[in-house]
This record gives sequence, structure tokens and C-alpha cells, in this order.
Amino acid sequence: MKHLRHITVTPLRAAMAGALAFTAPAALLAPSASVEAAEGDLDRAVAALRGISTMKAAFTQTDRKGQTIAGEMTLKRPGKIRFEYEEGVPLLLVSNGKSLTLIDYEVNQVQRWPIKNSPLGALLDPQRDVKRYGKLMPTSNPDVISVEVRDPKKPEFGVITLIFIRKAGAPGGLELASWVALDSQNHRTTVRLRNHRYGVAVSNSAFRYRDPRRSSRRPR
Repeated sequence: MKHLRHITVTPLRAAMAGALAFTAPAALLAPSASVEAAEGDLDRAVAALRGISTMKAAFTQTDRKGQTIAGEMTLKRPGKIRFEYEEGVPLLLVSNGKSLTLIDYEVNQVQRWPIKNSPLGALLDPQRDVKRYGKLMPTSNPDVISVEVRDPKKPEFGVITLIFIRKAGAPGGLELASWVALDSQNHRTTVRLRNHRYGVAVSNSAFRYRDPRRSSRRPR
């Protein structure tokens, strides 16, 4: 799969940077009044996010040009996540609970963002209440719940939309199926999850990485 280094990695790198560069502030405008059932779904979405202690899932990530790459996501509360890309893709995205770090082993670069300044903050920080800065979006399927996070006063922050599917065995009765990040330049990145495994044993060492800038440096 060495061809991925030339065909997919460059646009993927740009898509990841675009998706992570805009911020998801701690408090956005409250959603407008809605029916009681909708408010209940928003409560359930919050409960579903907070109910995840550990989780592993296969993922596919699609950039604005339609190119897709796969891998495995590992999540551990509070604030830890790792996106391990498929063989041949020299990228790693990992959070140690304080910041998100993108490691590019092809060009030996490391970029870092505070979790609170990333759209993934809504997923990683259990203390943040999605109801304060997100709103429920209509869907054509009653078993699908869509929660949009945006700040209309700061369009440069972009938008992230979390998609849940009703599933009895998932935390809070909802399973996070995908999310879509749209930056201020209308560059879209879509992440889809499958084969969710909850409550698995995950060591904190899973969220360390080898810093390519100094080959002698120990994993962080």
C-alpha cells in the first residue's frame, strides 16, 4: 500500500489540519425551543458521550475530494483518543488528555492543539455539556439523531456534526456512528465508525507516540 503515501496522504494531511484548526468553544448559543421529545434526544446524546469509559472502533475518514483512508480509533475517558491509520500512511493522531497531536512521520513534523480548541472536544471532554453549544438537527429517520455544534458569531470556527444511531447495547442507548467537520473554507472531513467495542482494557501507553524530530527521544 505504498502508493497511499503519494495519492492519499497529502490531501489527508490537509483535511486533518482543516478539521482540527477551527475551535469548538466551551459555550455556544443555546438551541431554540423544541418539542419535548427532541430535548430528550439531546439529553440522551449527552448521556451517550459521557457513558463511554473506553471504546475501540474501526473508522474510515473521507476528505473533501472523496478520498478515503481507514484505521482503528481507541478512546479512553477522560480526553484520550488515538487514530491509528492503515499500513502505508505515515500519520498518527493522538490525544493525551490535554492536547491533540498530529504526528507526520513522512516529513518528521508534530502539530499540537489544545483539546478545548478542537471540534473533538465535544467528544473528549466529559465535563462539556453538548446542550450548551449544540443543537438538534432534523433527520428523515427517527432512529438517527444529529447534533450540530457551531458558533454563528464566529464562522471561522467551522461546524462539527455528531451522528448517533439508537442502539440498546450502547451507552445511553445511542451509538456514535459518525461525525462531519466543516471548516470555514467549506472543506469537509467525514469520519465513520463501525465495530464498536465498549469497556475494553486500554493502557495509557496507547496514547503515547514516538517523536520523529529526535530519533533518540523516548515515546511521549
